[in-house]
Amino acid sequence: MRYFNTEGPVRPDEHYAISPLARIDVDQVLTLIRTNRYFELLAPARSGKTSVLLALRDLLNGGEVGNVRCVHANIAVDEESRDDVDRGIRAVLGILAESAQALGDDYLGGVWRDALALNGPYAALVELLSCWCEAHPTPLVLLLDDVDSLAGDPLLSVLRQIRTGFPDRPKNFPQSVVLGCKQEIRDYRIWSAPGEAISGGSPFNIIGKSLRLTDFTDAETRALMAQHTEETGQVFTAAALDAVWKQTQGQPWLVNAVCAGACFEREAGRDWSRAIEAGDIHAVGEALVSPRRRPDPACAAPATPTR
Repeated sequence: MRYFNTEGPVRPDEHYAISPLARIDVDQVLTLIRTNRYFELLAPARSGKTSVLLALRDLLNGGEVGNVRCVHANIAVDEESRDDVDRGIRAVLGILAESAQALGDDYLGGVWRDALALNGPYAALVELLSCWCEAHPTPLVLLLDDVDSLAGDPLLSVLRQIRTGFPDRPKNFPQSVVLGCKQEIRDYRIWSAPGEAISGGSPFNIIGKSLRLTDFTDAETRALMAQHTEETGQVFTAAALDAVWKQTQGQPWLVNAVCAGACFEREAGRDWSRAIEAGDIHAVGEALVSPRRRPDPACAAPATPTR
């Protein structure tokens, strides 16, 4: 049984889903990659950015751009790493190695610690990426997700090291690097100490394009709800469909959260022989936006939906 997803990347076999790649201009993205460009994919939290990047990884590894290999790495780090370059770069290298290993590439797992020991945190990443590309004849496309979870000197070091290797692409450095961010890298103020902003030019002036992931359209929002109706038989009234759009304006997490509340969490909604009314949508929406997130009194302990 599929359901409305509010926790992490979408899995079409488990979740009602709008195809992630339908939300971007795939031809534009592939052109950027074919022409060795480095670019950003921008979206607020809980907008589906990671789902898009994972789908792009699978597309590229399926041969859509010819002979390339693609690795997606979510480089979100713990709070302690945000002000410590050595710890931050160590975390990034380890995540890169694990992500590549998950796709069957064990090269980084055997060398990343040595690269850090020999080159230090301010050069380990550029040296590791260079050696990785030199060791493998297939050009590399690197998708770095949540890169802006880094801060201060760790973020500055990552960006400068990638910029350093940029002229050597595609043979001795990644052919294309895509940064998944909440906002444009150039808009971040990077701090070297409390209250002291780093200046002296952009640390990452090689961005060829900044692409923005938009919210669901009205049609996509309705298509998502139609998947629930098709699989369960439970319909949304016309007023309920309108209410979902008015309350969410297509923000992906909100759409899923409102529909999940109405269809799976409220006791009445779990009776799938009953249509979802506008009142159900309004009740769930009010509970979601309440300052104290009061529990919806119509919600009960989870139970098996009835048809």
